[in-house]
Amino acid sequence: MPGDLHAAPHDTQGADPTDPHDAYADAALFMGMNSADDRVRIACKAFFAERLGGRVRMSWEQVGRCDDLVWHFPRRLQDAYYPFMDNLHTDMRIERQAYEPDDLRCGLETPAWAGLPTHERLLLGMVRNRRGVLYSASPRLSDREDLPVRAPAAPGTEPLFPEPLERLYRASLALRLPVEAL
Repeated sequence: MPGDLHAAPHDTQGADPTDPHDAYADAALFMGMNSADDRVRIACKAFFAERLGGRVRMSWEQVGRCDDLVWHFPRRLQDAYYPFMDNLHTDMRIERQAYEPDDLRCGLETPAWAGLPTHERLLLGMVRNRRGVLYSASPRLSDREDLPVRAPAAPGTEPLFPEPLERLYRASLALRLPVEAL
């Protein structure tokens, strides 16, 4: 179902979706913590809050896509947002990774992905090549059965980050993104 935040794992090619070492996040998931849609926002926040002591991987490109989204907003909103992002990247083990040649080949040479934007194909190539699972707030990705993608699960209640991260997160909510921007 489109927008279903409880989507089952899809084509994970040997990855264990419960293993935090296999978890990849895209910019849609990260920036989804600032979604104007509270259902999406809370599900994305829960993903990171639940893994605060663990590890998540992001491609360098996806980290840059987060910045690109934020830089389109006025400076005062950027200043409200960045302390949270900076602290989360410090407090959480977010492994920022470069693409390898095999990631690129997989992403660009998988015929079923030909209709996706190049940045998504490259990320999917990385995830599949490394036997991971991509968590994304993008229905374009999470609604497809042939991708190693899961949507974040919506919790019963909104989780809290430990302080001072939660306070910084609340301040970051001055910047809210429409779901279409994710």
